[in-house]
Amino acid sequence: MLWLSFAPVADTITQHFFLSMDQVNWLSLIYLLVSIPFGMAAIWVLDSVGLRGATILGAWLNLAGSMLRALPSMAVGIPNPFFFFMSGQSLCALAQTLVVFSPAKLAALWFPEQQRATANMIGTMSNPLGILVANVLSPALVKKAEDIPIMLGVYIAPAALACLLATACLWENVPPVPPSVGAASSTSEDFSHGLKLLIKNKAYVILAVCFGGGIGAFTSFSALLEQILCASGYSNEFSGLCGALFIVFGILGALILGLYVDRTKHFTEATKIGLSLTSMTFVAFALVSQLQGQTLALAAICSLLGLFGFSVAPVAMELAVECSFPVGEGSSAGLIFILGQAEGVLIMLLLMALTVKRTGSSFSTCGHGEDPLDWTVSLLVLASLCALFTCVMVLFFHTPYRRLEAESLGHPVPRTCAVEPEIMSPTPKSLLQSPGLPLPAGPLQEVPGPVSAPQEPPEHAENVTRAV
Repeated sequence: MLWLSFAPVADTITQHFFLSMDQVNWLSLIYLLVSIPFGMAAIWVLDSVGLRGATILGAWLNLAGSMLRALPSMAVGIPNPFFFFMSGQSLCALAQTLVVFSPAKLAALWFPEQQRATANMIGTMSNPLGILVANVLSPALVKKAEDIPIMLGVYIAPAALACLLATACLWENVPPVPPSVGAASSTSEDFSHGLKLLIKNKAYVILAVCFGGGIGAFTSFSALLEQILCASGYSNEFSGLCGALFIVFGILGALILGLYVDRTKHFTEATKIGLSLTSMTFVAFALVSQLQGQTLALAAICSLLGLFGFSVAPVAMELAVECSFPVGEGSSAGLIFILGQAEGVLIMLLLMALTVKRTGSSFSTCGHGEDPLDWTVSLLVLASLCALFTCVMVLFFHTPYRRLEAESLGHPVPRTCAVEPEIMSPTPKSLLQSPGLPLPAGPLQEVPGPVSAPQEPPEHAENVTRAV
């Protein structure tokens, strides 16, 4: 939520604090830059310290960052507000690395095999849900420059609530009984050795590069959406609506796809088809977004981008764990996210570098006082990159599902089980061979029919019952 809280009202921020549009873009871009060097530390914390410690640390960092960036609008006489904005966003970016890597590990440790994809979907979609709130809440709160302090103060409340819940309500890293064999052997590889295994895993490298490129494309799209649409005459409110549709349909698609993959285990097929449909939708957005008056078409395209693109994210994270097992879930999912952030930095800088001043008549509604930009070449390059990543993924990615194969060989042993179950013999034993019964001294006689069979004494019958 805090990541893109400035982007939907970028023009108002520039006017009120006398910042350039590049400085406002850096408030979003810093998330990507921070996650690259500190992401490796976050992976180590997640796999070594555990879910509880990582979540609590992330919640406190997020709260500190949200309060720090609100200082310029609440205190008088601060000479450099950009420094406080950037410092606060940096702390929030550190928190994000600890939280975004967690869903795959949470699903693996706490949920059985038939529920993991759905659990991962719910955890992964919490981040886009925050982006949705930011896209809707920021334009709704900021109608004029004087509303910015209210917006920054409002964003402190959910950070404080999350901090309180994480500190007071989280008590365990893992459940008392592992729900699956994969959970029992989670993080079975040493951290450094696990990273080496990931780098040597061809299927994982292809998935990391291609899906990481998709993460970078979606990151750039989310951060630059308002600037792209205002250059073609669309309002901030419409940009916020497109961002909201993007997230809502993404969550809906992720729910449907997560349930489907939990039943069928078609991780690879779902990922490839989703990326292919996303690439075609990006081409449509690159063409239609440069036209005026296409509100319905743009709203539909943004909805399809979320439906096809965002829905693939939790499935791809599960696929990363499957193809890299027994490497820890934090390492396999986190490394993809770090690579995606690095690719996002490069893509975002490339898109901004390819923009030129728009010539001729302008319908721009951008209010930051600068000449409107032409995003045509940038968006065509973005669509081309998405198509390239998709082609490589479809043609060259093949992998067995290592975790499912390992789980098919055995069942988890409950940690609370103290007695092993007795293995029953396929041949039933005679009652006289049962433990606890004395054998008769004489030779065995043929037993007459049931009608003439002698009745056993009550004491002997009681002994037989207890032995059985």
